[in-house]
Amino acid sequence: MSAIPKNTKASVVPCLRYRDAPAAIAWLCRAFGFEQQLVVPNEDGSIAHAQLSFGNGMVMLSSIFDTEFGRLMAQPGALGNLNSQTCYLVVADADAVYQRAREAGAAIVLDIKDEDYGGRGFTCRDPEGHLWSLGTYDPW
Repeated sequence: MSAIPKNTKASVVPCLRYRDAPAAIAWLCRAFGFEQQLVVPNEDGSIAHAQLSFGNGMVMLSSIFDTEFGRLMAQPGALGNLNSQTCYLVVADADAVYQRAREAGAAIVLDIKDEDYGGRGFTCRDPEGHLWSLGTYDPW
């Protein structure tokens, strides 16, 4: 028996943390087209847990908390705006998403271009410095 679930939409779900998770949720939906699937706020307005869907994929996110798990991670701003990983979103129209991301204030770090390996895409930073790559290249 395999330990990998077979009856799920996506078996890899990135998890992110944000200083202002409510603002990050709104921005990700506006800039990239994520949809709120589940948002669990705390009484103080922070986010205990959120699930944002994108096509057949998802990211989970929360506010930053001083917990055993939280102390294992650092935010891009604490690392000189470096990231140790990034999310890639497969989109149907990279130019349209590029324009929407720019209008939402995304910092474009790699401009939109056709890639040698196929597809068209770009890389940007969200308001808290997380890197996102978006493009039409579909590795499947």
